[in-house]
Amino acid sequence: MFVKFFAELKGAGIPVSLREYLLLMEGMERDLAESRVEDFYYLARATLVKDEKNLDKFDRVFGHVFKGLDLMAETLAADIPEEWLRKLAEKSLTEEEKRQIEALGGWDKLMETLKKRLEEQKGRHQGGSKWIGTAGTSPFGAYGYNPEGIRIGQDRSRNRRAVKVWDKREFKDLDDSVELGTRNIKVALKRLRKFARTGAADELDLDGTIQSTAHHGYLDIQMRPERRNAVKLLVFFDIGGSMDDHVRICEELFSAVRSEFKTLEYFYFHNCLYEYVWKNNKRRQTERIATFDVLHKYPHDYKIVFVGDASMSPYEITYPGGSVEHWNEEAGAAWLSRVAQVYPKTIWINPVPEKHWQYTHSIQMIRQLMGDRMFPLTLEGLDRAVKELAR
Repeated sequence: MFVKFFAELKGAGIPVSLREYLLLMEGMERDLAESRVEDFYYLARATLVKDEKNLDKFDRVFGHVFKGLDLMAETLAADIPEEWLRKLAEKSLTEEEKRQIEALGGWDKLMETLKKRLEEQKGRHQGGSKWIGTAGTSPFGAYGYNPEGIRIGQDRSRNRRAVKVWDKREFKDLDDSVELGTRNIKVALKRLRKFARTGAADELDLDGTIQSTAHHGYLDIQMRPERRNAVKLLVFFDIGGSMDDHVRICEELFSAVRSEFKTLEYFYFHNCLYEYVWKNNKRRQTERIATFDVLHKYPHDYKIVFVGDASMSPYEITYPGGSVEHWNEEAGAAWLSRVAQVYPKTIWINPVPEKHWQYTHSIQMIRQLMGDRMFPLTLEGLDRAVKELAR
């Protein structure tokens, strides 16, 4: 079994040697894995993988060779929430049934019809195709389906078809203390570093002290400013909605960026950039920061990084009032264009796999607005993104 594992690793392009294999066997003989599959996984990874970029290949080979083995020490137990069982009235449709449901016909028609429904509707409705209700095919309501509608009174997204959400939603800040999985990202980000000595002279210059002492004939201590990363970074994180699927990888990126760059500012936005951003998601309704203030505060030598899946209704990019959560006076495209004009080094990092970009119209629109400077949130994508910012 172990010989097969070793051969599979070499076949996957991981540079493992016989010496490392024998080291793993020695660890097994000494029972370092303690007969637990999870411990064996970490022992094998520590002895056989020398470069972080091969960790993903190792995981795939390990899963293939040892498939069916339970990596958990104990069986997980979970209570099913009562509300899961109560949502029996939600609308579930087949793909064929979904294709038969027609949209109202555009942003203006949708908003006009909603205004009429609010004026005319007098009671609760469920399962219908016209009124504001639940579990139906109407463009307005909750727990139903419509290819283009306004979500009202639903705790979270189900089909991701809403072009506007009529609810107050709470988002969670990204955790910058996440450590697992950040090493590879840090390696990619190191290429963007540009060191310079600025500020107060508070570090001993040993070479300078030796040279000056030898020149003057007495101890002459020389000090110098600390060597710091001179790159200045401004990062905008898309948060909430469809980005909930990518919280883990975004937290890893956030943690890596915070540790690699001393001059770093970050802000949150939702789906597309508009007239304000925020720093604290719990207070995003009360502690907003005007986007114009951000553009005026940070000089043009900052490098700008947007992190988001760019997956939204096209109205959010092209229409005033198209924002899914509020009425924006200007289209999102206008704000993205302003940022790109002020900051020559602006890119967009997308956690959605690059092979899927062509199937989402809004991703293509954002990519065009960014001048094709959109990169996937992978190690290879980060390498390309860093090269673009460093040019």
